[in-house]
Amino acid sequence: MKETIQDRIARLLKNSGRTLSAAESCTGGQISHLITTVSGSSSYYLGSVTSYAVSVKERVLGVPHRTVAEKGLVSGEVAAAMAEGVRRLTGSTFSVATTGLAEGADEFGNPEGTVWIAASGPAGTITRKYHCDLGRKGNIRRFANVALHFLAAYIEENSK
Repeated sequence: MKETIQDRIARLLKNSGRTLSAAESCTGGQISHLITTVSGSSSYYLGSVTSYAVSVKERVLGVPHRTVAEKGLVSGEVAAAMAEGVRRLTGSTFSVATTGLAEGADEFGNPEGTVWIAASGPAGTITRKYHCDLGRKGNIRRFANVALHFLAAYIEENSK
């Protein structure tokens, strides 16, 4: 049986003492759902913040208002601030964040299907832009899957 991405993350974190959290906007909890489908995920997964509203990104996750105003919600800078904010909030070793457009475009020229993903950990924060065109539900599923693959690669690289 092929290993799922959430199983791969479990293998990387279970019994390691390292933990994970998530900050989700456009994925609306899909990342958290996938992670928690693995039995025993409570040993490494601390929780998430689903921050659809700008006010939650700013007040709860600590995303600077200036960053949102200057870079837009769909940006690497906002994704990075979200990942760092949820890591601070939960005290997790690693975190992943998504901010994007499952449908519609934005005033900064980002088309539907654009997502910025951030992974954060002791070695710092990295971001990636990704685009797909699968409709709202398909985009959300793909965004979550790509984010988890990005996170797993980050954890593996920073576990050597």
